[in-house]
Amino acid sequence: MKFFIDTANLSQIREANELGVLDGVTTNPSLMAKEGIQGVENCKKHYVEICNIVDGDVSAEVIATDFAGMIKEGEELAALHPNIVVKVPCIADGIKAIKYFTGKGIRTNCTLIFSPGQALLAAKAGATYVSPFVGRLDDISSDGIELVSKIVDMFTYYGYPTQVLAASIRSTQHIIQCIEAGADVATCPLAAIKGLLNHPLTDIGLAKFLEDYKKVNG
Repeated sequence: MKFFIDTANLSQIREANELGVLDGVTTNPSLMAKEGIQGVENCKKHYVEICNIVDGDVSAEVIATDFAGMIKEGEELAALHPNIVVKVPCIADGIKAIKYFTGKGIRTNCTLIFSPGQALLAAKAGATYVSPFVGRLDDISSDGIELVSKIVDMFTYYGYPTQVLAASIRSTQHIIQCIEAGADVATCPLAAIKGLLNHPLTDIGLAKFLEDYKKVNG
């Protein structure tokens, strides 16, 4: 499974990349705003900075919700760097835009997926990725991981090449569950990725090794 980091914070992206396991980045307007990035041109510059750090796909989201606006923004974003994947919301004009982008060889990530039907439409339109939102479904007492599993099974059964990019990951446990569900990608906060390192037996074992080393070597 691939690991993407879900942030616009350059220092976190660098840290994840230096760990040696980062495959890409996802961003959205909220994450850009959190970093104080304002204005279209500043956002574009920031996307290029991210692409210069990470050798992998970087999802850049359109703001427009109409077909013409999505096409204009998407083509501008795709022209910024070869690693850019245009992130499009799962609405009617978004599906149309994905079909258009697919025909132009522009890769896409269909975001805000909350049902298998939405994922199916995105895949039929040629989306490179679909992003089911795990945490947001959990927030309304639904089962986000079950949705990931259903989409994985559907794509496998019908042979769609679209990758399942599990989004809205809230914890390390979510990552483990996404692995079990067969997700192609999980996009996560840095803390959730680093949490995979944690195990008390590792800490105990390392402390014991160091203790024994000191006994032998002083």
